[in-house]
Amino acid sequence: MAVDLEKVQAIVERVAASQGLEVVEVELRGGGKARMLRIFIDKASGVTHEDCANLSREVSTVLDVEDAVPGGSYVLEVSSPGLDRKLFRPTDFERFQGSRVKLTTRMPVNGNRHFEGRLEHFESGRLTLDLTEARRKHRPAEGAPQKLELELANVEKANLVPEL
Repeated sequence: MAVDLEKVQAIVERVAASQGLEVVEVELRGGGKARMLRIFIDKASGVTHEDCANLSREVSTVLDVEDAVPGGSYVLEVSSPGLDRKLFRPTDFERFQGSRVKLTTRMPVNGNRHFEGRLEHFESGRLTLDLTEARRKHRPAEGAPQKLELELANVEKANLVPEL
């Protein structure tokens, strides 16, 4: 019997919301007895080990009671998304305006699909990336734009770049 990931996601969202947590991502990997359910959570003040343990305990109980993972055999892992967290939703791009990001586009822009820069602005599905800092390190071609506007729909993958 297949796992209904939407049902699992709904359960995780419900339990996380009751604890003041944001669900960043839910993924199910593997099959049979080697299944792993990974949940990435966040909150404004940062995720603690206690947050992960509490969510893990509650989600595990609800998943078992509701038999949301048929077969019952899986490993549950709950963690923060990390310093280099993935950006998925428009709200992620709104929240992390001003942060450094690394992204890959679906279709090339100015002959390139890989960009790194500061997420200067995000509105109405369009983001502006300031490439100035990254360009200093990589010596850009003459006349290369310092700012790049992209449609969110063209972003295949995006991650924060940790600034320590």
